[in-house]
Amino acid sequence: MAANQQYVYPEPDEIRIEAVLAALADPVRLDMVRQLADAGTEISCSGFDVAVTKSTLTHHLRTLREAGVIMGRQQGTARYNSLRRNELDALFPGLLQGVLAARR
Repeated sequence: MAANQQYVYPEPDEIRIEAVLAALADPVRLDMVRQLADAGTEISCSGFDVAVTKSTLTHHLRTLREAGVIMGRQQGTARYNSLRRNELDALFPGLLQGVLAARR
């Protein structure tokens, strides 16, 4: 596991398909991943458009991070999240593209 300031996330060779699929199976987390993919850049924790409490959002972000779907970084008081698209595409070709293209 690599540490990025206070965040811990798996190295690419530690990412498991089961964890990725479990993380993406939740509708809120899937929506968050779609928002990151659509943005094409980082999104701050407060920048996600989801109807959940702050503590629930934190849980979803941690689940995505621990599964290896996203990375997070701290900048001042803000936390920014980015999709690990290149790593996921290399590990599981077509998976993320298929999931993101699926009918909503």
